[in-house]
Amino acid sequence: MPSDTIYGLSCQALNKVAVERLRKIKERDEHKPFIVLISNTKMLDLLSIKQSEVELAEKYWPGALTIICRTLAAPSWLSLGSETLAIRMPAKQELRALIDETGPLISTSANKQGAQPISSAPEAQSIFGEQLDFYVDKGKIAGEASTIVEPFDGRLKIIRRGAVKIDEKELTA
Repeated sequence: MPSDTIYGLSCQALNKVAVERLRKIKERDEHKPFIVLISNTKMLDLLSIKQSEVELAEKYWPGALTIICRTLAAPSWLSLGSETLAIRMPAKQELRALIDETGPLISTSANKQGAQPISSAPEAQSIFGEQLDFYVDKGKIAGEASTIVEPFDGRLKIIRRGAVKIDEKELTA
């Protein structure tokens, strides 16, 4: 289904069986956590993340900015042994409304690990076929993946450049 950036594969983040199934379908490295989409900052509590973790980058939300947040009590199938989760609040109101209904969602580019992200639902069907429960076709999407940042020493450190351009004053050296 389309996210606010590109087509993605999604499932309920708090459903261990669904997350493990998605990891298998994507052929994703078992040590590489997924991005978790939320619809509002109240959902941070469900993921054991303090509001203060996102304050520095909140001005970019909703939007295509993913923030790596510290958490000590997130479900193990999400954190994969790390003490962090990558969190994003998408810009599309339709997607946030869905997340309001389902709870936090996993979002990962619609591709097998290491391949280029796809740009249409038919392309995804040719790759994943019957492995997925359903497809949401919103036409061709030629978006850019989210920017990933990590708060560090009162500033933002860019982990992956993407759709959101960060104010240079917020960057670490």
